Amino acid sequence: MNAAQLSNRSQVEPFRVMRMLDLVQRRAREGKETIMLCAGQPETGAPEAVLHEAEIALRSSPLGYTEVLGDRQLREAVAAWHSATYGVDTNADNVIVTTGSSGAFVAAFLAVLDQGDSVALSCPGYPAYRNILGALGAQIVDLQCGEETRFQPTAAMLEALPEKPKAVIVTSPGNPTGTIIDPAELERIAEWCDLNGTVLISDEDYHGMSFGRPTATARAYSENAITVGTLSKYFSMTGWRVGWMIVPDYMVDALENLLGSLALCAPAISQVAGRAAFTLEAAAELDQHVAVYQETREVFLAELPKIGLGTFAEPDGGLYLWVDVSDYTQDSEAWARELVEEIGVAVAPGVDFDPHHGNQWVRLSLCASAADAREACRRLGEFLAR
Repeated sequence: MNAAQLSNRSQVEPFRVMRMLDLVQRRAREGKETIMLCAGQPETGAPEAVLHEAEIALRSSPLGYTEVLGDRQLREAVAAWHSATYGVDTNADNVIVTTGSSGAFVAAFLAVLDQGDSVALSCPGYPAYRNILGALGAQIVDLQCGEETRFQPTAAMLEALPEKPKAVIVTSPGNPTGTIIDPAELERIAEWCDLNGTVLISDEDYHGMSFGRPTATARAYSENAITVGTLSKYFSMTGWRVGWMIVPDYMVDALENLLGSLALCAPAISQVAGRAAFTLEAAAELDQHVAVYQETREVFLAELPKIGLGTFAEPDGGLYLWVDVSDYTQDSEAWARELVEEIGVAVAPGVDFDPHHGNQWVRLSLCASAADAREACRRLGEFLAR
């Protein structure tokens, strides 16, 4: 056996953020300190209410397979939370629990796309969309999004495409930019998709984390939209690997059949304990985390211009800041590695998120404390001055 026997679909780009995270973890084993600004991983763990439920479940239940579509009580909790948060009527029958939101994207893509179908997505954008779609044989249509649209796609961009895509992916708050699509624009995008027979997939993983700007769900504007959520970000449960999607009625049976073979079910302990993530007790704890992210955001917005990094997408929410470093490098990947080795600051190389211009950008995470953010800016300032 040799590399020549690998499939074409396996030849996707690496997820460089995860490579950077591996480097940080290797440095930790070597006793080297690093300020980690590369990953969108909360430093906090699961809420106390979740941990309490996990302890009970470990002793009182065999924790076998759940239903393929997910633990019914968790689906009901997601539906109730979604209805209350957005003022929409969400039925638990339309909620499908997945192994993280990553599992939701794979299943959704398999359910609606055939080989060669086209998918429009924003650039810059989350690299795993591109890599999964490439492995599945989809054609990617980049929507070049810049400062003039706050790095978010618009219905006008979709209307200008020479051919109508089979699906459109929107992410709000954005990854890597942290910007939020205005509700009115999201409504226009949803209406365009309905009129043109295009499936709208709305990544709402970062909902719950906004800094004064409203977030809207695509399901408020179209019952045909697929919305995706996760316990990983606002709910601070990355390693528990539970996500969900809310889908139209006609998709449920197909997704049940796909997921029955792809994953059987998401981790049972995570599903059972995850019900408590939607309680008022957990929300009080989690909202305190958002206040910390906002404090870190304010540090970056104040300090980065002072050290020569004054061009960035001002984040409305989520966990990221998208920073222009073109005055210092044309190779963001090499530059990011240099920062780690030279000053112990880990950032995400922009080429992960934008194959066209990402060599001139990096992504910073708001998951660090305000103190670590200040120290990172101090080190960066000295590095840039050299």
